[in-house]
Amino acid sequence: MLAQRVIPLFLLLSLGACDRLSNALDLPDPQKTAALAEAEGKAIGGACRHAGRSLEDCYALNAKAQKAAIFAGWREMNDYMMQNNLPNVASQVAHPQAPVPAAAHPTAGSAPAAADAGTAAAPAEDRTAKRPRAAQ
Repeated sequence: MLAQRVIPLFLLLSLGACDRLSNALDLPDPQKTAALAEAEGKAIGGACRHAGRSLEDCYALNAKAQKAAIFAGWREMNDYMMQNNLPNVASQVAHPQAPVPAAAHPTAGSAPAAADAGTAAAPAEDRTAKRPRAAQ
């Protein structure tokens, strides 16, 4: 008779502690993982919009993030920026997939680009090897 009362009570208490047990054993929770991925995607999308990046660039830079979440964050930030007349904040980091043109970083001893129009540009390794060392 005592067992008939104790067993349901024990089951009720053990089922109530499932979250604590799964946290103690560090078991993955699919709902928490999905919510975290959604929140991360929204944050990425909002940051991309604030930096003035297009959706396509944002998708390309963050291939592992959910596209729907990125779009939702981008759209929310776009609405917020339009309502409050906020300007884009220019990104200080160069796009990792876009190569930096050689003309953007002229060296002190190089000739103007117009003089080299007919010749091919030397690789960066060759240009750095030809530069004279600064006196120390």
